[in-house]
Amino acid sequence: MTLTNNLHAAAAALLEGRLDDPFALLGPHRDDTGPLVRTFQPGAQSVTLVSRTTGDDIGPLEQTGDGLFEGSKQTDDAYLLRIRWPDGAVQDTEDPYSFGMVLDDFDLHLFTEGRHLELARVFGAQPREFEGVSGVAFSVWAPNARRVSVVGEFNGWDGRRHPMRLRHASGMWEIFVPRLTPGATYKFEIAGADGTIVQKADPLARQTEKPPATASVVAAAPDYRWTDHGWMEERASAHAPDAPISIYEVHAGSWMRPDAEGDHALDWAELGEKLIPYAADMGFTHIELLPIMEYPFGGSWGYQPLSQFAPSARFGGPEDFAGFVNACHRAGLGVILDWVPAHFPTDAHGMARFDGTHLYEHSDPREGFHQDWNTLIYNLGRNEVSGYLIASAIWWLETFHIDGLRVDAVASMLYRDYSRKAGEWVPNVHGGRENLESVAFLKRMNTVIAERCPGAMTIAEESTAWPGVSAPVSAGGLGFDYKWNMGWMHDTLHYIERDPIHRRWHHGDLTFPMVYAYSEKYVLPISHDEVVHGKGSLLAKMPGDRWRQFANLRAYFTLMWTHPGKKLLFMGCELGMDKEWNHDEGLPWHLLDVPEHAATQMLLRDLNRLYRSNDALHALDTDPAGFEWLVSDDAQNSVFAFVRRGRNGPPVVVALNLTPEPLSGYRFGLPCGGAWREALNSDAATYGGSNFGNGGTVHADGPALHHQSHSAGVNLPPLGAIILIHEGTSE
Repeated sequence: MTLTNNLHAAAAALLEGRLDDPFALLGPHRDDTGPLVRTFQPGAQSVTLVSRTTGDDIGPLEQTGDGLFEGSKQTDDAYLLRIRWPDGAVQDTEDPYSFGMVLDDFDLHLFTEGRHLELARVFGAQPREFEGVSGVAFSVWAPNARRVSVVGEFNGWDGRRHPMRLRHASGMWEIFVPRLTPGATYKFEIAGADGTIVQKADPLARQTEKPPATASVVAAAPDYRWTDHGWMEERASAHAPDAPISIYEVHAGSWMRPDAEGDHALDWAELGEKLIPYAADMGFTHIELLPIMEYPFGGSWGYQPLSQFAPSARFGGPEDFAGFVNACHRAGLGVILDWVPAHFPTDAHGMARFDGTHLYEHSDPREGFHQDWNTLIYNLGRNEVSGYLIASAIWWLETFHIDGLRVDAVASMLYRDYSRKAGEWVPNVHGGRENLESVAFLKRMNTVIAERCPGAMTIAEESTAWPGVSAPVSAGGLGFDYKWNMGWMHDTLHYIERDPIHRRWHHGDLTFPMVYAYSEKYVLPISHDEVVHGKGSLLAKMPGDRWRQFANLRAYFTLMWTHPGKKLLFMGCELGMDKEWNHDEGLPWHLLDVPEHAATQMLLRDLNRLYRSNDALHALDTDPAGFEWLVSDDAQNSVFAFVRRGRNGPPVVVALNLTPEPLSGYRFGLPCGGAWREALNSDAATYGGSNFGNGGTVHADGPALHHQSHSAGVNLPPLGAIILIHEGTSE
């Protein structure tokens, strides 16, 4: 075939939207007659070459095909294209096909090895100056695609206008579009290996359109004004195992709905004005946000994200989110994000069959399809995919000063047979059920975070007995800082939901969690999952009449806040909500006009204050020396008593009576003689209780008991709990 025939074939492929090497046809070239320029401008009346330095005409281009213009270039000057459109508009622009390679070879090398930790600063859509011209450098990974174009309003969403160059070794496509600026919407039009042509959102987009729109948005390079330097320098101590950590879990879209119809969610600025002071006043140490990475389906609450680098446009732009985090830090609150590296949704504009092949997901549905959620599972055995996700984790921690990531659905990642029957899963290379690729991914993720983001923490939502989830990678663990204690949550809820008359037969539900309390570094979670899907609100789980329900709830909160382990509570539980959470409605803040609900909120505030101010309640959370049972075997009376110790300060004793009968003068051992202050009584009148207690003080003047040096007869309130703090010895 002659060169002319090759050009005709390339031109035909361009017009049909299937040209895989546009730089071979378009831009500056040379033939037997000298230098020439070709450009594709469908719909244009004429195209003229203009000197970029002088603005003088170099010469017109001749239309040689449908929208294809070609002409000689009798000068070495850099040129512009002057395009005249039928409506009389004249557009001057640099030629995208006159520029050299956009991406650095070393960046591409790191990407293919899965070791590029700053993907969102190099790939995707990067506003930059290139060869002296301002514009946007686009790139996308689609190694099996036949053709990739960037499309947007700037080219009428026409995939023929800006086909991209393939960097074969990496599978990355690239192009520099001059004069484009931040705020432009775009997608990648991909002619897939399977013959389909689809427009995909950018997996590396740093900003998106507000759903239900699905386009990516060119974002300016991050340049936020941070004023949280003191927080960032000191946060490591606030995340240590001996620190008080009390987390308020929040769904940003439904925490508060200010309008009567309830369809307007607060944006980041409004959340900063309302949520931050509320959480700080309540005494929480951290706000944990359900996933805010852009997600198409609101009903997923964010747990089916498609943009792992873009804060959801539902609440504002990236700079607005950065401002929210900065304000949290200024108020003394850490920010934790729920992060989902386990799976992604099947939406057509997303990552599913991205280049006409199973690129991000496994091809075998026994590995790549999650039956519980109808989602696709990341192929973490592929360097580019695991590197993509680790870069996402680093992006949030470094760019937005996030203090921690709570990693979702870790159990589903660790086991190949998770939620699958025999024959529905593929064993690992050793024939086992462990997902070795996920294990390697999690270990590397936690190692990289520890190296690059000092003071940041990772928390695993992991519900099985997998050993060493929170053990260091160097000791064979997965390297998380903390693990959700799902066993504690299930056991204690099962107990407290029972009618008190039956609790004596299930006494071990409250004592058993201490058997494994030090096997991991734990967070005690009462999360969103416990108050949805027909499970009812936390208050509604409690047995008995209205008074007993509130009493049980107050006792349960007191147990939770004094039990070893960090704390997590989902928003609204502190209000004693009657109905389960609905993501389409704001929390029922009007309940605070009702005394019982306001009193429950007050109890939570006081528990946080006691928890944070008493070393004994948090300093030895991961050390068995910090806990000792005083009464663990009185199933008949459903009584529990224990002592908490710290490194500094007095010991704290907690006693619970989980029957509706008050117990007068109930004697148990105390580790010290003298006065013990009744620091909190969940049955106090101020909390809506019957006010049965000890008048503020208990005196340990009795004989040794329960392996303790002293004892006291203590009034234990019905369905209540008391907290005693030692104040001094007897003379």
